[in-house]
Amino acid sequence: MAALFCVLFASCKKALNEQPQGVISSADLNTPANVDAMVIAAYSALGNDYWAAPYSSMWAYGSIRSGDAYKGGDGPGDVPDFHAYETFSLNRVDIGTTDNTWYRLYVGIGRVNDALSRVENMPTSTYPQKIQREAECRFLRGHFYFLLKILYNHVPWIDETIPKASYDTVSNVSYSSTALWSKIANDFKFAEVNLPASQTQVGRPTKEAAQAYLAKTLLYAAYKQDNNNNVTGVDPTLISQVNTLCDSVINSGKYNLEPDFANNFLTADENGPESVFAIQYSINDGTPDGRVDNGHSLDYPMNSAFGCCGFHVPSHNLINAFQTDANGLPLFDTFNNNDVEQSNSYTTSTFDPRIDHTAAIPGHPYKYEPADVYQNSWARDPAVYGYLLSMKETVAPDDPSFKKFPPFMSSSKNWAIIRYSDVLLMKAEALIQMGDETQALPLINAVRQRAMNSTTLLKQSDGTATSNYHMDIYRPGVNCTWTNAYAMQALMFERRLEFAMEGYRFFDLVRWGIAANYLNTYFSVEKTRVGQLQSAQFTKNRDEYMPIPQNQINFSKGLYKQNPGW
Repeated sequence: MAALFCVLFASCKKALNEQPQGVISSADLNTPANVDAMVIAAYSALGNDYWAAPYSSMWAYGSIRSGDAYKGGDGPGDVPDFHAYETFSLNRVDIGTTDNTWYRLYVGIGRVNDALSRVENMPTSTYPQKIQREAECRFLRGHFYFLLKILYNHVPWIDETIPKASYDTVSNVSYSSTALWSKIANDFKFAEVNLPASQTQVGRPTKEAAQAYLAKTLLYAAYKQDNNNNVTGVDPTLISQVNTLCDSVINSGKYNLEPDFANNFLTADENGPESVFAIQYSINDGTPDGRVDNGHSLDYPMNSAFGCCGFHVPSHNLINAFQTDANGLPLFDTFNNNDVEQSNSYTTSTFDPRIDHTAAIPGHPYKYEPADVYQNSWARDPAVYGYLLSMKETVAPDDPSFKKFPPFMSSSKNWAIIRYSDVLLMKAEALIQMGDETQALPLINAVRQRAMNSTTLLKQSDGTATSNYHMDIYRPGVNCTWTNAYAMQALMFERRLEFAMEGYRFFDLVRWGIAANYLNTYFSVEKTRVGQLQSAQFTKNRDEYMPIPQNQINFSKGLYKQNPGW
């Protein structure tokens, strides 16, 4: 028996001393190759969203809360969290998606911080990419915090210097709103200084990408808010910095507007001259379903080629906004008087061509394929949401990037975070705020001219134009009077048309300080057209930001402070 005990004891001791198979220690990761792999893991968090928490494009938070889109799907009870977002009045502190999105964004930050701490501890002699990888990590962290800031406003700043065991001791109000914007900006400033002008691997940010994202950050920060989310003024120093940063991107000569607006939303043209920074997806990469864009997997039509799920439906208001007047300019004040979808006036009214790049409309070719005409039957719940659907994020069923993973589907098509047209319009906005609307004019007109030229693919099978297009640039003294106030109105409208359904419209409304008036005006009319918005009401000084998720307040043992009004 004693001999048997000794044998068993020796075997147990041997087992306890052996490294488990398939497990790697933290220390083992601190080699150049493994540190690089940890940086890649941080990159992968860019696209780690999914249908119930789609933060890659922010459509659930920035489109359906902006008046540009309805939730869609199979009625208000299908993913009801999104219905709560679009009505505002039904939103609560305990909604699961609000907590899930917070969690997933902090998972991304956690991956960055883990990689960053390892990068910083590597000697340059054995890891020559040290500074560049640090800059890449800080760019990624800046991106995640930017999204958290525009969603929740007051969030805890957790970086690589804070031990994981201390996360729940970091308050979400340790920094003021201004100071938190500065922290985010500092990450992009470091990236700007230390990133190369070009990268050998597509998808890694460049110096100009950091400059563009820094400009975007400072533009948001420039619109100062008080503790109740009221915009109290515009910081001229930050606005000037935005202008300078945009100049750096423009003067680099690396970017141009795509000759056709469509190219920004086609797989064959991804990573083109307009792509400043984009999430890179993949297919046939050795994984079961590929690294596809799950954040948009709900947004496909309900037909046999796709199968699901009919979310992200353009609103009547958005479709009406693409109408133009006799001079080919937007109908700033009267666009919503004619309900295009109700009157079916696609061939009698005149339009900005971007309408057919943005919305899937019955009788119009789907994704530029004249033989594949979008049908009424493709709509999921037309009695509630109508027959339209968003189109920029999807692909045709015969696209090589398309992937089914029942019951959902998506593609490996890239999703742009910053396009060059955004850089041009950010600079235009800065110039207008600086009182120089004259210099802003050619920038806005460049974006409009490209839209005017983007009709080649907008054809029916017989070669006729899909809709009745009539558009022009702004011509002061001919078709407009280009005052500073008019220029700002034109800029705001141009941003809506250019980036419709791309997920950031709501956040523009908030930073401009017009969200409450704009959205309640929208609701007053849209309620007469659709039934699901009957309870919708935007509450000023509350709904500019999501509530801090109740689960997160519980996690912090009450340390986190709730946003105003919640």
